[in-house]
Amino acid sequence: MQSSYVLICDLVDFSKSNYDIFYDSLKGFNSKFPFVEESHKQNFYSILFLDSCDGEIEIDNYKIYFNCPKVVIIQPYCISKINLHPEATGKIISFTETFFSLRYNNNSLNDFSFFENGCKPFMSLNSFQKEHLQTFFELFDYEYNAILKDKTKVLRSYLNILLVQLERIYNPQIITKTHNSKNEKVKEFERLVEQHFKEHKMPSFYAEKLHVTPNYLNKICKSEASKTAGDIVRKRITIEAQRLLHYTNLSINEIAHDLGFENVSYFITFFKKQTFTTPEQFRKNASY
Repeated sequence: MQSSYVLICDLVDFSKSNYDIFYDSLKGFNSKFPFVEESHKQNFYSILFLDSCDGEIEIDNYKIYFNCPKVVIIQPYCISKINLHPEATGKIISFTETFFSLRYNNNSLNDFSFFENGCKPFMSLNSFQKEHLQTFFELFDYEYNAILKDKTKVLRSYLNILLVQLERIYNPQIITKTHNSKNEKVKEFERLVEQHFKEHKMPSFYAEKLHVTPNYLNKICKSEASKTAGDIVRKRITIEAQRLLHYTNLSINEIAHDLGFENVSYFITFFKKQTFTTPEQFRKNASY
C-alpha cells in the first residue's frame, strides 16, 4: 500500500548497540525487521550476500530475484523493499559513510563502481566467487561478534577489503581510478547536487559554490564523467521523480512542487524530455 511519504530508516533501527556498523544473518530477517517489507529509504549503505533463498528485493526501478547467489547493494536514499523467505541463507553488512571515512577519506567510496548513482545494484556470483566471498564474511562475522582489542579498526579494514573484492567482480577491468583536481571537483559538484537539486537546477549555482566558471565546470564534467554539468543535475532530478511516482501516492502536482518546479506543466515537459514518457504513464507502467 502506497502512502504520501516514504519511511526513512536509520542504522539504530537495526542495531541498538552500534550506530555506525551492523552485521546479521538474513535468516528470519523480515521477521526481525518487518518494516523493510514496505517502501523505505535508509541513510546508510547495505551489502547483502544471498547464498540461497526465495524472495525479492526491489531497489528503485530494479526488481531482483534469486535464481543464483547474488550480492545486493543498497545505497543511501535509494527506495527499497526487502521480502525474503524466513529460511534465507546469507548475511548483511550495513555501515555509515562516517564509519568508513574515519580511516579512509571521504572520497574513497566513490572509487567503487557499484556506488555510482543509477548503477545496477546487484551482481550474480559463480561458485568460486561465492566461496571466496564467504571467507571474508566469516572473518567479519567472527570479529563483529567477539570482544577484542581494536575491534572497530579491524572491521573497517575487513570492510575495505570486501569492497575491493566486490569491485573486482562488478567491474573486472583492471583500471585504477586516478585522483586529480578535476576528478575531485566533479565529485564535490555531485555532492552539492545531492544536497541542492530540488532548489537549484542551473549549473551556474554549483559553479559559483565551487569557485569556478560554468564553462569550466561543464568542461571537467565532460572529461571526467562523460556528461555535461546540466546532464548530472537533470539525471538526479529524474531519479527522484521516478522514486516518488513509483513509491508514493503523491499527485503529479504535489511531486512537481516537492521537486521545486514552478508549475506542473513545466515538470511534465521536463520529465517527458528525460524519460520519453509522461509522469502518468511512467506511474502506470511501474505499477505492473
